[in-house]
Amino acid sequence: MTFPDYPFTPNSYVQPSGLRQSYLDEGPRDGDVVVMLHGNPSWSFYWRKLVLGLRDRYRCIVPDHIGMGLSEKPGDDKYEYTLQSRVDDLDRLLDSLKLGNNITLAVHDWGGMIGFGWALKHSARVKRIVILNTASFPLPPAKAMPWQLKLGRDSLLGAGLIRGFNAFADGATRFGVINKMPNDVRAAYNAPYDSWANRISTLRFVQDIPLSPADRAWSLVEAAGKKLHEYADRPVFIGWGLKDFVFDKHFLKVFETQLPNAEKHVFADAGHYVLEDKADDLVPAIRKFLDSHPLV
Repeated sequence: MTFPDYPFTPNSYVQPSGLRQSYLDEGPRDGDVVVMLHGNPSWSFYWRKLVLGLRDRYRCIVPDHIGMGLSEKPGDDKYEYTLQSRVDDLDRLLDSLKLGNNITLAVHDWGGMIGFGWALKHSARVKRIVILNTASFPLPPAKAMPWQLKLGRDSLLGAGLIRGFNAFADGATRFGVINKMPNDVRAAYNAPYDSWANRISTLRFVQDIPLSPADRAWSLVEAAGKKLHEYADRPVFIGWGLKDFVFDKHFLKVFETQLPNAEKHVFADAGHYVLEDKADDLVPAIRKFLDSHPLV
């Protein structure tokens, strides 16, 4: 199957469990490394235009998390769908590629919690950060849990809608943008999630949202949040769509407070999938940001 603006040949890494993880490795092998981490319910397709804008000079590593995108989609009997599992998968994948100590993290949605979770052990290797509508900390006190997420997280009805009707992935392509997605782009986002079995991860991600210390992901997200201010001495780029009903102004405010020197590009007319709404602005801006902060 071919996808628009995705002229890539994915690679495969086999995790110790035997599960196959798909990832992109684009650009010169000696180029500065940019690790791009997607969230839920997207996949590496989300980063396609940024990869195309960087791969002449930068080495772009873009995994599909297990259960997502072009990676294998195991049942619960073969994989534990938790944030810690995601972090461990990323750690093993990056270790296998021997990428060195100069890493740029680019994160979106759950990619922030996965990336900053990974960085708990590897913070010295993170030299630059690109942040797009995400979090690396628990839900801000001023932010109410959106009812759409609560429905999927806590009810059988929500679980049935996500797995039976692809409500989460399809809904994101409709309501995660301000500018209507072309049909072929929407189809590409939804393609990996074409059956009840293949939608397991989109549901498990929602069910793993940490709201209290009783939740499995809480301690990891809390630890990442406490460490966020330590990255203030590094180049940080923030690209944000204010029409995101989940990662809204409350999340942005935390990043602005903890990373006061960040270069900010905030759009009143962009949604959660900010790279869809604002690729023409963000891709060259991120390229300029990276070029302007070379790694010694």
